[in-house]
Amino acid sequence: MADLGVEVGVVVGGGNLIRGRELETRGVGRATADTMGMLATAVNALAFQDALERLGRETRVLTAVEMRTVAEPYIRRRALRHLEKGRIVILAGGTGSPFFTTDTAAALRGAELEVGVLLKATQVDGVYAADPRLDPGAQRFERLTYLDVLNRNLKVMDATAVTLCMEHRLPIVVFDLAVDGNLAKVVKGQPVGTTIGP
Repeated sequence: MADLGVEVGVVVGGGNLIRGRELETRGVGRATADTMGMLATAVNALAFQDALERLGRETRVLTAVEMRTVAEPYIRRRALRHLEKGRIVILAGGTGSPFFTTDTAAALRGAELEVGVLLKATQVDGVYAADPRLDPGAQRFERLTYLDVLNRNLKVMDATAVTLCMEHRLPIVVFDLAVDGNLAKVVKGQPVGTTIGP
């Protein structure tokens, strides 16, 4: 994407290390569990930064949870300046508050930074009427409106994230990250996955 001249901001999650909802079932309070999850996103952001810099990319990690010795604090104007300078901006720490998902953090940062599109990289090739791993006959959608997603209760993103994108008319493209070339196709405007919009 960067090779194509696109300003790239990546919101990372921490679910591979800690899932707040799972900790909650083990008796950890929701706010504490979510905070632990936000800290896990910083671990992933640093790992991603290291991988990108080994490839010769200039990056910056900005986090909503202050940890100055590890990453820069998230400040909207600072993120914009890094993007303008061609740096890949890795956004960690979610929204900085518990009770919000990584999807909501991505929608919030997308709205704040006035991005052209929110890319939701997943393990499936779009949005389906049901989980295609459980229902091989599930219908796949090429295009949906925000209200379609909300009214049908499609589990592609949480309702807060979809609503925030709707309010800011921020299109969402849901696609399979594992398919080689998908990122470039999305950037070039080629049809990939499912597009959610007005």
